Amino acid sequence: MSKGLSLWFAASSIILLAIAAIAISHSGWLAFLLTALAVCNIGWGFVIKAKRRKSSIEDVN
Repeated sequence: MSKGLSLWFAASSIILLAIAAIAISHSGWLAFLLTALAVCNIGWGFVIKAKRRKSSIEDVN
């Protein structure tokens, strides 16, 4: 995965989790939704990383 894409997933996950932390005082459901969205964002980053790694290994062979 490129450094820019890694930075994007890291920064967007941190922002989502920070907003979720702020949302705890306003609404529990909103905080839960934002936390779930952040976890999905982190997971999607790992999926993209695995697909790109698999693609680069297949290109070598």
